[in-house]
Amino acid sequence: MAFVSAAGLQKTYVVGGRELRVLRDLSLEVARGEMVAIVGASGVGKSTLLHLLGGLDRVDEGRVHVGDAELTAMGDRELVEFRNRHVGFVFQFHHLLPEFTACENAEMPLRIARRPASEARARAEGLLRRVGLGERLTHRPSMLSGGEQQRVAVARALVMQPSLLLADEPTGDLDEQTAESLHALLREMHAEHGLTSIIATHNARLAAACDRVLRMREGRLEEG
Repeated sequence: MAFVSAAGLQKTYVVGGRELRVLRDLSLEVARGEMVAIVGASGVGKSTLLHLLGGLDRVDEGRVHVGDAELTAMGDRELVEFRNRHVGFVFQFHHLLPEFTACENAEMPLRIARRPASEARARAEGLLRRVGLGERLTHRPSMLSGGEQQRVAVARALVMQPSLLLADEPTGDLDEQTAESLHALLREMHAEHGLTSIIATHNARLAAACDRVLRMREGRLEEG
C-alpha cells in the first residue's frame, strides 16, 4: 500500500485575469521508504505538486493521502498540525531567519510546537553535528556559506522527526561540488531517519540517485 497517494489532482491559478491549469487529473503513489525524484521543465508544476502533497496549498479537485491521513479532508488547523508534525520541507532558498543562530533556526519547529527548550536545543544540536555543522552552532546565516545554510535547512526539516520529506530544488542555488555534498547528505538522512522522500529537481545526478524518477509533463506524471 502506498504511503503517499494522490488521485485526480486538479489545480488552476488565475494569472493576469487568465486561468492557468497547472495539474490535470494527476495521480501518484509513493511507497513507504521510497525516494522519488520529480523532474520536468521550469514552471511545469513540480513545486505546486509538492505544496499540495505537503499541505501548504489545497487542491481544486482530487484527494491526497499521507499514511492514514487524508489531507484534502482536513480543516485548516488540523492541516497545520499535521504538516508541522509529519512533513519536513527543504526549499531551493533556505528561508533561515537572519537574526537567529544556526541552532536556533534548526530548533524553531520544536519551539513553535512548544516542546521543552532543553529538548529542542539537544535535538537541533545533534542534527547540526550530524550534518557537519558542529562548529557552526552559534553562527548566524550571514556567517555561513550557501551549502552550510542549506544543511541548517535540512536539520530544521528533520528536527520534528517527520515521516515525509519534500525537497524543492534543494541544490538549485549551489555550485556543483556543494550540490554533490548535499545530494549525499539527503541520501544519508533519508536512510538513517526512515524517510519517504519526494524531491523536485533539475539535477540529473540527484534524480539518478533516487529509487525512481517521474517526469512531469502537461500537468501529469509519467515514469522516467
